[in-house]
Amino acid sequence: MEQNELKIGRYANVLMDRWFKRTFGWAPARRLMQLFLQEMIPERKITKLSFGPQEYVNPIEEGKDIRLDVHCTDETGAHFIVEMQFTEQKTFYERAMFNSTFVIQEQVKVGSTDWSLPQIYFIGVVNFPLHESSDRVLYRYRLKELTTGEDMPIPVEYIFLEVPNCSKAMTSEASLLDNFCYAMRKMPEMEERPKELKGEIFDLLFNSAEINKFAPKERSEYIKQMITIRDIVNQMATAEEKGLAKGLAEGRAEGDAQARQETAAALLKMGMDAKTVSEATRLSIEEILSLQNK
Repeated sequence: MEQNELKIGRYANVLMDRWFKRTFGWAPARRLMQLFLQEMIPERKITKLSFGPQEYVNPIEEGKDIRLDVHCTDETGAHFIVEMQFTEQKTFYERAMFNSTFVIQEQVKVGSTDWSLPQIYFIGVVNFPLHESSDRVLYRYRLKELTTGEDMPIPVEYIFLEVPNCSKAMTSEASLLDNFCYAMRKMPEMEERPKELKGEIFDLLFNSAEINKFAPKERSEYIKQMITIRDIVNQMATAEEKGLAKGLAEGRAEGDAQARQETAAALLKMGMDAKTVSEATRLSIEEILSLQNK
């Protein structure tokens, strides 16, 4: 059986959790994050960003704590919570609302009678379609009155960037966000940046994701993670081939379900998408999603 070859190109996969945070959530990325947010929220003029806390402890005993991917504020005090979700999660809307409540709660201090809130945006970057068969990459939500469509006057908005929906990318109909989603998705396969992807936001994105410009430790960590994913996929494929042959010989084809589940959980943690994990472990998509939501 032919093994999957390890192919590490010029640019890192910035849709994987660790490398998304490195690209968008560290001090040198302030300008990239500013341009990224400005493109999704064009009516807001963002001139300066500061990165805020990422870890929040649930005040409710036994409640779930959270760690945000990126949390930043602009010069007016508006908050931007940016979360990357690489693998499919059917309850991502619920997760978005849950995570946003931690930043909302911290705005009102004990004993305060002032319930005014700064503007808060939750931005979910998802590597799967929330809207099947759509060619729109950007969706924005606020609470509305159902009959009149009147906005509920609270300064909280949810924004979702659906990366796979960029079917118009690299065409005359493409928006900058279409092309930006395309770039994030296809960068690991690129050796040269396409001429269509021009402008400061693409300069910063490709520069940040160039593996040779990583610090030695980061470059080593990235290559190690890619090797680990490659090895696990190859091991599972080999085990499946041997197990199937043995099963046929003995009149059975049973695998080690627990080992498959443990391997699937490890691949999901490293950021591999549910479909690829399913193909590697021969578990159903439903089984993969149940592991993902644990």
